[in-house]
Amino acid sequence: MTPHPLHIILATDCGSTTTKAILIQRVGEEYRQTHRGEAPTTVEAPFEDVTRGVLNAIQEVEELSGRTILDGERIITPAQGDTGVDIYISTSSAGGGLQIMVAGVVKSMSTESAQRCALGAGAIVMDALASNDGRPSYEKIERIRHLRPDMLLLAGGTDGGTIPHVVEIAEYIAAADPRPRLGIGYQLPVIYAGNKDARPQVQRILGERTALSITNNIRPVLEQENLMPARHAIHDLFLEHVMAQAPGYKKLISWAGAPIIPTPAAVGMIIEAVARREGINVIGVDIGGATTDVFSVFQSIFNRTVSANLGMSYSVANVVAEAGLDNIRRWLPFAFDEQTLRNQIKNKMIRPTTIPQTLNDLQVEQAIAREALRLALEQHKQLAVGLKGVQQERSVSDAFEQTASGQSLVDMFALDLIIGSGGILSHAPRRAQSMTMMVDAYAPLGITRLAVDSIFMMPHLGVLSTVHEQAATEVFAKDCLVPLGTCVAPNGSGKPGAACFSYRLSLPNERPLEGVLAVGDLKLLPLATGQEASLEVSPAKGFDFGAGSGKRFVGKVHGGVVGLLLDARGRPIVTALDEAVRVQQLQAWAQAVELYPEEATQNSGARS
Repeated sequence: MTPHPLHIILATDCGSTTTKAILIQRVGEEYRQTHRGEAPTTVEAPFEDVTRGVLNAIQEVEELSGRTILDGERIITPAQGDTGVDIYISTSSAGGGLQIMVAGVVKSMSTESAQRCALGAGAIVMDALASNDGRPSYEKIERIRHLRPDMLLLAGGTDGGTIPHVVEIAEYIAAADPRPRLGIGYQLPVIYAGNKDARPQVQRILGERTALSITNNIRPVLEQENLMPARHAIHDLFLEHVMAQAPGYKKLISWAGAPIIPTPAAVGMIIEAVARREGINVIGVDIGGATTDVFSVFQSIFNRTVSANLGMSYSVANVVAEAGLDNIRRWLPFAFDEQTLRNQIKNKMIRPTTIPQTLNDLQVEQAIAREALRLALEQHKQLAVGLKGVQQERSVSDAFEQTASGQSLVDMFALDLIIGSGGILSHAPRRAQSMTMMVDAYAPLGITRLAVDSIFMMPHLGVLSTVHEQAATEVFAKDCLVPLGTCVAPNGSGKPGAACFSYRLSLPNERPLEGVLAVGDLKLLPLATGQEASLEVSPAKGFDFGAGSGKRFVGKVHGGVVGLLLDARGRPIVTALDEAVRVQQLQAWAQAVELYPEEATQNSGARS
């Protein structure tokens, strides 16, 4: 913590293409984001100095705020009157972010724990090696040598457990003699977080060949994960080894009043802080051009995954390949020739920076986004699980044979809040489009709030939460999040047109709103930002809001810029196979939630 009181805070996020700066000030009794600026990131040629882009972004903040922040190339601290700031902090994903390989003994146990550890630290996991992953020794050695990660995380064995298998993997690393991605003439950072009894052998094998750091076992016993010591070690090595090799980062580190953190790790920190502060379960998603990051906090357990092949521009063809064209077409409210659709998607792939020019183009892009979001969540569910191997045979030989998965922690009935980020969600022409994309992709159950990050401020607030959590969470709630509203949806399925549930919405000092929804209906009720109401729903037999099939449910719902969405489409959401019926179905849903201007929806027409 900084001894000087923090009233004026400057934060930057050095992204792969853009460096974004924000100014946060204490206004009265609360903290608010007051000004922001951005400039191209300058980590690559011809500049090869990340601080040039940072200074340019800060200069824009200076011009907008009228505040003098820079003295030449020095950030003035602490603040005095209209000059300087109390602290400068930063995150970074420039230069491709933090890229890690992980290795463990049992693929579904220690290796998976190592993946969770690295992902939670904000890394991209390039590959995950395990003694039982089926690859021959030479292939593992070649893989380590070829990928050239920024660092390597080695785990395996409970304390007092297997040693030979851990030593075997350490020998693969030594045989590969890997060179780091950045920097010439320095050793690859390796973190050992496995069986403490194997430390002497690991030290002997890797101590001279790599920059070896030894920390606490991430899986000291089968029933427990201890990820934080290794995550702290990753952050420390990220600063000391990786960032120090990137052009201009030594200077940037000297400016910052707190450690620089990888951008995805900072996003995870603010989501964790909000979940902890409000005592809720949260899913956050950042959908970009090349990757989609999913963050979750369930039962106070944080998880993050990176879907490196799912994105809206550079990776758009991968989304189509993985989802299948039929799954894309099911979200299109008009008839579309298959070849024309394929050509449009290919054009997006070769011109990734283009934006939709027509309503139909926008609808195609948002259909692809639904599938990218859905697939990324499915991948996240597979890693965000309870510990595997618990209460099973504890010998290593039997552990190698275990294939049963742990139970996913992602429980859609227990989910309280979904936060969306990324251009397709944050910059959708209408907020209702952002809300329905997330509802269609995630199919939330029961009562779930939804929000979007207005200007991608979450990384700045994540690093701020490490020095001033109150300021970070206040700005997050008041300036970062745009509350969209609440989705209310039962689990179950039924015959289209049959009764699904009745509802009664009670607002203070207002007449209650009542009605009945048929299976397949969507209905949007007005509920403004800041409003809270009591909702009573009575589902038909076969539908469940969380209290049991056919049982009445009462809960609190919160408003937003879109309102209260009553979703009677059932779960899973099914669109008609017949194209004409599907088009009619989707156009009815679009009109129910005012998704597109009415005349545009009517005139979208067929395209072939």
